[in-house]
Amino acid sequence: MLSIRLRRMGSTKKPYFRVVVTEARSARDCSFVENVGTYHPRAKPAQVNINKARIQHWLKLGAKPSDSVRTLMAKHLSRDLSAPATGTPAAQ
Repeated sequence: MLSIRLRRMGSTKKPYFRVVVTEARSARDCSFVENVGTYHPRAKPAQVNINKARIQHWLKLGAKPSDSVRTLMAKHLSRDLSAPATGTPAAQ
C-alpha cells in the first residue's frame, strides 16, 4: 500500500521536509516513488509547496496521506483555493 508522508531532509537543527509517495512499510528516509512537494517549517511563515495535481492522482490510486500531510493539505491547500475570494472585495 502506498502512503503520502514527510521525509526529513536538511542538517541538524535545520530541518525541512519533502512530501513523498512511498511504500507504507518502508522506513522514513528510505526510497520513494515520487516527490510531490516540500515543507519548510522554520521559515516565517512556514513554506509549503505541494503539487495538487500529483497529490490528487496518487489519492485516486489509493495512497493514504499521513496525519501530518493531511494537516498540511487542510491548512495550506484550502488557503490557496480561498485566495481568489479575498481579492473580490477590492474589485467591488
